[in-house]
Amino acid sequence: MRKILDYATLLDDAARNANEVAQFDTEGRLSLDDAYAIQAASIQRRVMRGEHRVGVKMGFTSRAKMIQMGLSDVIWGRLTAGMQVEEGTAADFSRFVHPRVEPEIAFVLKRPLSGNVTGPEALAAVEAIAPALEIIDSRYKDFKFTLPEVIADNASSSGFVIGQWCSPQIDFANLGLTLNIDGRVVQVGSTAALLGHPLRSLVAAARLSALAGEPLQAGWIVMAGGATPAEWIKPGQYVSVDMERLGSAGFHVKG
Repeated sequence: MRKILDYATLLDDAARNANEVAQFDTEGRLSLDDAYAIQAASIQRRVMRGEHRVGVKMGFTSRAKMIQMGLSDVIWGRLTAGMQVEEGTAADFSRFVHPRVEPEIAFVLKRPLSGNVTGPEALAAVEAIAPALEIIDSRYKDFKFTLPEVIADNASSSGFVIGQWCSPQIDFANLGLTLNIDGRVVQVGSTAALLGHPLRSLVAAARLSALAGEPLQAGWIVMAGGATPAEWIKPGQYVSVDMERLGSAGFHVKG
């Protein structure tokens, strides 16, 4: 237990102070359960400082990425209010160590969603969907980490931006999208990259969060996972996502 708390403190301090730390599990001895326990303890430190939980983020939602990492399941992290960057405003670059950005689709729930649910059951719990961006930022030196280490580090989740909420009755299975920096397209993708359908990511979120004893709550946001490879961001840039039928979302990077 002491090891869990020590690592949680290390990672929480690194995120709070925007400083990198050395890897502590280069031989992969930490179990995934240990890694999630570190993540939970680290986020609990934020809650104790006055932040509150607002949802979860999903990671490794690409089949190719799961195979590359030797995984049979997605990973997930926790979102707090302090991580949200209001759409159209600025994120301070000094908050991060070496940040990157991914385009995503986000869900907001109108009622709790827990355990093993079907796609239609998951959709029935959705209040709205929106184009979104996630700022990912590993706290490890040189952006190098093992699987348990990245899970412990809140699956690299550091910030998120949500665009205008839209009706979940829109067919969002295969929406084209672009990730743009200063108006230039840097990545092109589709929501279908998320496990074949973004709804499968929400189903996984309901299952995994319930297993952790933290079932999805009404009003929570679920970030469904990166729809394209991530791009590095720099001070002075304007980063945006344009998504078919759903519109756009963006933020400035303040130096």
